[in-house]
Amino acid sequence: MNYNKKFIPCIYLFQGKAYLDFNKSNALFDDPVKLASRYSDCGADEIIIFDLSTEGNDKEHEEALDIIKKICKVVDTDVIGAGNVRRMEDIKKLLYAGCKKACLNFSKQGNVEIIKEVSDKFGKDKICVCYSNNGQIYDNKELVNTYACELINIADEDLTNVTFTELPIIVLKKAAGIEDVEKLFSEGKVSGISGNAVNDNCAKIDEWKAVCNSKNIPICKLEAKFSWADLKKNSDGMVPVIVQDYRTDQVLMLAYMNEEAYNKTLETGKMTYYSRSRQSLWLKGETSSHFQYVKALYADCDYDTILAKVKQIGAACHTGNYSCFFNKIASKDYNEKNPQKVLDSVFNVIKDRKVNPREGSYTNYLFDKGIDKILKKVGEEATEIVIAAKNPNENEIVYELSDFLYHMMVLMAEKNVNWEDVTDELSRR
Repeated sequence: MNYNKKFIPCIYLFQGKAYLDFNKSNALFDDPVKLASRYSDCGADEIIIFDLSTEGNDKEHEEALDIIKKICKVVDTDVIGAGNVRRMEDIKKLLYAGCKKACLNFSKQGNVEIIKEVSDKFGKDKICVCYSNNGQIYDNKELVNTYACELINIADEDLTNVTFTELPIIVLKKAAGIEDVEKLFSEGKVSGISGNAVNDNCAKIDEWKAVCNSKNIPICKLEAKFSWADLKKNSDGMVPVIVQDYRTDQVLMLAYMNEEAYNKTLETGKMTYYSRSRQSLWLKGETSSHFQYVKALYADCDYDTILAKVKQIGAACHTGNYSCFFNKIASKDYNEKNPQKVLDSVFNVIKDRKVNPREGSYTNYLFDKGIDKILKKVGEEATEIVIAAKNPNENEIVYELSDFLYHMMVLMAEKNVNWEDVTDELSRR
């Protein structure tokens, strides 16, 4: 079976730093979160994080989980959490931190014993198995095939010839060139390459993907449903592109594409335009590093305009403003109807009250009384929702839901949880 092949950097996490390998022989990076962001922005398809905290040191382990949570929050690619798993609770913590999948190391008998339990609890699609020799998989092939979705070969040896499973295999390699990558990806079961072979060459991921694409090796890439020929061009032979922030839907800029820019955008996953003033191809961020990473492309009903949803690095506008649309021409007073903006606005007021108390503020009264009072009010408002839902008038439940949301946001502010934490978790489910 062939899989879309993935380039997967990994981070060996120990005491707050990223190390060279499992032996923790050399600290490579003092800020693993920034390193993960760099990997994500270089086109990584996934990121594996190995928690190498000292076994039995719960404080160290919790600090590692906090870092993993921060990484999952800032990167735009799926994260696989591995290392220091001893019980189901550790798998739960990795998944709750934001990891798309969590790994069991089958060199540890205890991990073998809990695979059914964690798979039944969280789903087979959430569970990977790490192995360093084929015997670890062969001896437990029924468990692996039934309760895991992917294997990770961590031995830096050719252990892909496993005829007793059809599960995809990610291979960790210490070093590799594009020829090695091609050879590995010729193996049908190999779904990805990881380890320092990718870490050291993360800047070449786009280049390696282009080579694989030219050799008809299936890779993770943007698949366009429409060719350039399907789009209607303006009198200059171009198509205008409206660019939005994929998280907030804020309109960032307007630019134009010709055929080369369109194809380059699909190939690299970075927004590329045609500069009419310079009469040349324009990779957004090439000089400023304010790249735009493609999340989705849409054509309008007439196929003559493209809407691009992107992750914007830095500012979209050359003036330094985040959006090019900052010059207000005219406006009327109106009540905001966008649910996200309303919730953000109320939440920002609540957070401001916490930092800048205002006399007579009910919000400050709750903060002053502390967590027990806040929890009491959340519980009371939840009960009010239940009572209101039994009544025929929908206005009552709207009122009670609003009360509950307000008190819930006070609780969020008290516990330093924001809306993005919640929506990110919901989007993963």
